[in-house]
Amino acid sequence: MHKFGMVALIGPPNAGKSTLMNKYLGQKVAIVSPKPQTTRNRISGILTTEDAQVVFLDTPGIHQLRGKMNRFLLESAWSALSSADAVVVLIDAALYSTKLKLLEKEIAPLVKPIAESGRPVMVAVNKIDRVKDKSLLLPVLERVAELWPDAEYLPVSALRGQGTEELLGRIMTFIPDGPPMFPDDQISTAPLRFMASEIIREKLFYSLRQELPYSTAVEIEEWDEDTRKDMVIINAIIYTSRKSHKGMIIGKQGSNLKRIGTEARQDIAELVGNKVHLELWVKVREGWTEDPGFLRTIGLGE
Repeated sequence: MHKFGMVALIGPPNAGKSTLMNKYLGQKVAIVSPKPQTTRNRISGILTTEDAQVVFLDTPGIHQLRGKMNRFLLESAWSALSSADAVVVLIDAALYSTKLKLLEKEIAPLVKPIAESGRPVMVAVNKIDRVKDKSLLLPVLERVAELWPDAEYLPVSALRGQGTEELLGRIMTFIPDGPPMFPDDQISTAPLRFMASEIIREKLFYSLRQELPYSTAVEIEEWDEDTRKDMVIINAIIYTSRKSHKGMIIGKQGSNLKRIGTEARQDIAELVGNKVHLELWVKVREGWTEDPGFLRTIGLGE
């Protein structure tokens, strides 16, 4: 028998959802960074094996921030439940092992909505590789068991691969029988243009400090595969909400923007399997995080 199903990856910001999905797929589909709230869109990754195909739904981190963009992020995360056959909740064991009260604050609001979905739940207690004193994990596991008495929970390290195969094995038990819905070599339902814009945004997160990356968005303005068969020509706009940030993004004599472009071009070339010519432009668009129309043009709120 062949299995096919969807699994929603849900949890607070920076819990490791994107890292876990990328680990299962063996390559980067969702961008990652040390900063929370990196994922803005619900991104799907397709794992195909000999006898199963699983679509992982990587979702924005569940949080309690306000604003139109944050409302869209929450809607995207919760909507994944409706199409999922199972739910994996990821939590940051390294964080909660030293701040147990924070676990209650960030995890308790997830329990009821997920329980009401009626989907089987597995809790991945992630980042155990960062907890040197393993005895500190016990209070975390005990509190998770109290919050989700009917869920299975497994200690894992999505980054190092510890416990991830055991978790995948448990996931497979909840995947229903069914034929594959996607070609064997397809790893995501996201279009290449979107994935390219995400790569550029990832480089912004790594190159900019503090809150600045959160005021930026990326839009692919041109994607040309026809002019040159040996090269994809891409023009992208980096939007920032403040004039004062534009110069910081560009850097002295354009140095930062050049570095972002070089790093992004290399990753995009690997993604598309061809040479890439990438042009980046920086524009100011004040208040874009509160503009529903613009948020939809970059893939939020759909």
